[in-house]
Amino acid sequence: MADPACLSVLAAPEDSGFRLDSYLAQRIGTISRSRVKSLILEGACRKNGMVTKDASESVQPGATYSLTLPPVAPSLPQPESLPLDILYEDDALLVLNKPAGLVVHPAPGNPDGTLVNALIAHCGDSLTGIGGERRPGIVHRLDKDTSGVMVTAKTELALTRLSAAFAARDLDREYKALCWGLPSPVSGRIEGDIGRDPKERKRMAVVTRNGKHAATNYHVLRNAGLGAALIACRLETGRTHQIRVHMAHIGHPLIGDPVYIKRRPAAAKLLPEPARTLALDFPRQALHAEILGFSHPISGHPLRFAVPPPEDFKALADALLACA
Repeated sequence: MADPACLSVLAAPEDSGFRLDSYLAQRIGTISRSRVKSLILEGACRKNGMVTKDASESVQPGATYSLTLPPVAPSLPQPESLPLDILYEDDALLVLNKPAGLVVHPAPGNPDGTLVNALIAHCGDSLTGIGGERRPGIVHRLDKDTSGVMVTAKTELALTRLSAAFAARDLDREYKALCWGLPSPVSGRIEGDIGRDPKERKRMAVVTRNGKHAATNYHVLRNAGLGAALIACRLETGRTHQIRVHMAHIGHPLIGDPVYIKRRPAAAKLLPEPARTLALDFPRQALHAEILGFSHPISGHPLRFAVPPPEDFKALADALLACA
């Protein structure tokens, strides 16, 4: 194992009064204040050679502060060389177009072949460590069978700031989806707390108790008569399965959704063949994260990415909309 790295700085007069953990995090530039605070509390910081565990103390001009950074532990998921459609990458983050069918995190049912495995292999030593482990920071997730734009962090500081932006909804997200039936009105706002379905714990539902606030704005772009519609959705919040849950809640579940379609949709009979069979046989939820815009967590520069839906989505959309 490599020797721990040690940062040593001499505090200048203009540094006076800064909180110690904030000051050291700023000087390091790649890890968050909370991580520096944890290291200080663990005894990894020295002031003029003496250990200090007061993360909130004020920086004193002329004092020498040193912080020992433990070696970054290897990530538990193993690196795997998998193809990635990378839209943008720098030292702080990576933006990609995730294909449908790719699981984001390793789990008991999917221990490998995931996006995290691929990112560890691709990024290598450019992952500077998150929580002391060499791994990518997943800022937001897309379900296995949802395609589209995702951003991942390569440093702890980038993860902290991106996560805060997502929590504050200081970003732009738009999804395209194909749903059963024609929503009425054609533009609207769906608001309903989302939590675990009390009848089936593996899925989410709009609930009256113990849920989290969620709001989705939708707009019908085109429709196949009353049988199906292409919609755009913008999220005000980011909850698990949010669009899928909200659209099912108003009676217009996403085509192909294996979790939120309980029976053959009545709207299917309003579609002519072969579009009806194509929609009924579509093997995944017809959902695509098309647009993601946010401020760069380090530079503050605005970033915006847009990718069209994949071929299977477009083929189904073309077949349905030809019925209009």
